[in-house]
Amino acid sequence: MAYDVVIIGAGPAGLTAGIYARSKMMSTLILESGTVGGQLVALYPEKGIHNYPAYENIQARKLSDKLYAQAESLDCEIREHQKVIDIIDGDQKLIVKTQDNEYEANSVIIAIGMGEFAPRKMDAPGEAELEGKGVNYFLPLKEHLVGKKVVLFGGGNSAIEMAMVADTVTETAIVHRRPEFRADEINVKNLNESAVKQYMSCSVKSFNGTDKLTSITLLDQDKKEIEIPADLAVINIGITADLGALTRWGLELTENGLVKCGFDMSTNRHGIFACGDVVDYPGKYKQIITGCGEAATACLSAYKFVKKPYWA
Repeated sequence: MAYDVVIIGAGPAGLTAGIYARSKMMSTLILESGTVGGQLVALYPEKGIHNYPAYENIQARKLSDKLYAQAESLDCEIREHQKVIDIIDGDQKLIVKTQDNEYEANSVIIAIGMGEFAPRKMDAPGEAELEGKGVNYFLPLKEHLVGKKVVLFGGGNSAIEMAMVADTVTETAIVHRRPEFRADEINVKNLNESAVKQYMSCSVKSFNGTDKLTSITLLDQDKKEIEIPADLAVINIGITADLGALTRWGLELTENGLVKCGFDMSTNRHGIFACGDVVDYPGKYKQIITGCGEAATACLSAYKFVKKPYWA
């Protein structure tokens, strides 16, 4: 059986592509190398999302669950732990090869986000020794934060939003190496109105403790030491991504190493489209809603490619 469309990636963009594909009655398979949810679940499941339409505030994990449920209700076939190794041109079809299966597709939509990723580390003294003993790269469930002194590191939306989550249940601080945050203004406003203590223009000298984290030594802009007690440090300064698969799949990339697309989300390969964080173009704004919009366009383009409606 050849699917009308095989979607690679089950984050918000991939799930949205599946939802739109089924609205066109396209037979749809979604392949995910890990578990459904993408970065929403893997990086910040507890984070509140304030800028997704129709939700004043929704937990990242819950938004993922809703997208997943909607895709399943429309009979998207979703298979987890299916890492795509290659996409081969077959006899009038595309062959999508995973580590243990092959799938025939009339079209493919790539929605792998940042690919296989890992949190970026600070490489500060004590960080490696105390990883898992108070130094973490993901925010634990809120109930695990109660009674702990929590310190967040980072200056973007994710770091601030994690700090706001922690602040609802425990004493919280945030450390940023610059004098200003790079997050959305509304997040900065909410942070300034919260009880979260801010350490700006500070770098980390060391994470301190033997069997567990007990304190963090910072250096301010004048190189003066500041020691703050801490039971949990959550480092959120970005991710390192492995997008090597894009080259193996024969896709043309931008200078940033991401997929180069046309206005219709088409790639240089016939029948292959892309959407979400894996795509790059001038003015690209990496947001969940942007990836979902690109997914709708990629799906319509795949539909035209496969079904060839009279109006296309």
